[in-house]
Amino acid sequence: MHRFIKNIGHTFYRIWFYVLVALPIVVFLPFLLLSTLSEKSYPQFFWLARNLWARPILLAMGCPQKIYREQQLVRGKSYMLVANHTSMLDIMLMLRISKNPFVFVGKKELVKIPLFGFFYKRVCIMVDRENSRSRTGVYRRAQRRLDQGLSICIFPEGGVPDDESILLDEFKDGAFKMAIAHKIPVVPITFYDNKKRFSFTFFSGGPGLIKAKVHRFFETSHLTDADKATLREQVRNVIFEELQKPMGLMVTSEA
Repeated sequence: MHRFIKNIGHTFYRIWFYVLVALPIVVFLPFLLLSTLSEKSYPQFFWLARNLWARPILLAMGCPQKIYREQQLVRGKSYMLVANHTSMLDIMLMLRISKNPFVFVGKKELVKIPLFGFFYKRVCIMVDRENSRSRTGVYRRAQRRLDQGLSICIFPEGGVPDDESILLDEFKDGAFKMAIAHKIPVVPITFYDNKKRFSFTFFSGGPGLIKAKVHRFFETSHLTDADKATLREQVRNVIFEELQKPMGLMVTSEA
């Protein structure tokens, strides 16, 4: 009986999340549409997504945020943001972490999500990982966005592992190859609690504090394409080692 009641709670929590995802899009639809008419207005769209979409969703889900920073992002500078990927909350939390406008690079399958998918297609860089031509096109579109002064965000695991016991999957090369090619710093970010709060297992999750840590950046100005594997593993190790630490060992500054 206790399990049955718990599963009902999890079901309503899931439904509530999808209502929250859709509601701000419906309410602010005219403004969202206007801000996607041109790539030049993307910073306005980003502000709306960060403050009127991601923030209300996390608060209404009962997930206040605490962000620890070892280094601050500089306003107006471009970065490659990378983090572990375990939850749909990762998108909202990433938006809350960076005030600098950035563009997500993500899989094309997300276009199928009603309402969200419409705007995802218009403002994100989509990639079909089974198509080499699509992967090549990502670099061209990312270059244009970087030239506009934006940052790029990639979850380098390439998706969420089906086996949720995996702490951190292997990283793909794309984010690191792109960062070296464009000489932008890589910003490793650890998400600690998103899987616990809202994993892809249906009967799971619940409200609570979600924490993230922005690690020291990896500079790429001195690197070449031959260094991408080393950079990839260095960044992955930073996140992997952080995920293995007891929370009490975190000695960082909060911002």
